[in-house]
Amino acid sequence: MVGPHFSPGAGDTSAGGMPVRGAAAGDTAPIRRVADGSGGNNGGDRGNGSRYATLFKGAGLLAVAVVSGLVWWLVRHEPAGPEPAAGPDQGTTAAFQYSSVADPVRSTDCVAGSYGEIQDWFRDHPCQSLSRGLYVTEVEGKRALVSVALVTMPDARLAQQFKAITDTDNTGNVADLVRDGSAKIPGAPRVATGEYQSRVSEATVTIVETNFFDGVQDAALLPRIAADALLLGDQLR
Repeated sequence: MVGPHFSPGAGDTSAGGMPVRGAAAGDTAPIRRVADGSGGNNGGDRGNGSRYATLFKGAGLLAVAVVSGLVWWLVRHEPAGPEPAAGPDQGTTAAFQYSSVADPVRSTDCVAGSYGEIQDWFRDHPCQSLSRGLYVTEVEGKRALVSVALVTMPDARLAQQFKAITDTDNTGNVADLVRDGSAKIPGAPRVATGEYQSRVSEATVTIVETNFFDGVQDAALLPRIAADALLLGDQLR
């Protein structure tokens, strides 16, 4: 916004020689630098100041460059720290704790180690090996007996067939070590009437049967134990 215009009058100047309102019409002059009392040539001061500013600016840029280079060198040459410890392999480490309560039994005679239709099937389709183990786990104050069997067939096709039959109700199964008399566990529950899980990997089938001691019931926990205990099959190889 343009303010009121005053025509300068003659002779109106400030004490420092700067024109003010009231100076002669058409008289314009640059605003003079106010002396700092140190004397000397003002023009020379401006020249020196400009040179000093240039020097300081150059020194500052050089310092920044040096610091940046030092930081980059330290980053590139910082000694590598120790490698983080590898965590447990969740594919082979069970979530629950199991205690073996019988020595594993290994055999190549799956007919003798099974019952029901599964036994008849093994007569026509002999297995290569059968490994069985027996474990106890306690979860949330509830004890469970866990039977784990590892059956290896001649090839993956027969392993798939065997799993399909044993997954079917009322077709028999591989006998747990209590059932066939290999292990004596006081108060052992019948695992065949509890929870069942199986999985196949190439030519090997893992079978788990588990049940709680003392008639305890927990429809949510028992399947978790059965699924988790499949990982124990790796110990029977």
